[in-house]
Amino acid sequence: MNTYELMLIVNPQISEVEIGEVVEKSKKILADGKIEVLAEDRLGRKKFAHAVKKNRDGFYVYMKVKAVPETLKAAKHNFSLQDHILRSMFIKAGAETVKKA
Repeated sequence: MNTYELMLIVNPQISEVEIGEVVEKSKKILADGKIEVLAEDRLGRKKFAHAVKKNRDGFYVYMKVKAVPETLKAAKHNFSLQDHILRSMFIKAGAETVKKA
C-alpha cells in the first residue's frame, strides 16, 4: 500500500452542513474502495485563478490516505459522479511528506 494525498474541491455555494455531508460521503466512497483515511483537513474557501464549472472559488478539503494504486481510479470516478465535488486529485506522497504525518 502507498500513501497518497487527496485534494477535493467542493462547490462553495452549499452550506457548511452540506459540505460536511459531502466530506462524509467522500470518506464512505474511500472506505468502500478499501482506502484508509489517515488524516483530514478542511482548508476552507479559496479563490480560483479561473472559473471551474462557472465557480470563482471553492471549498478545499485535504486528506492523506493509504491505498493500493488500482483502487484510486474507481474512487476518482465516483468523485466525478458527485454533483457538489468540482475537482478531485490524488498525488503520491513523497518520503518527506510521509515522515511528517
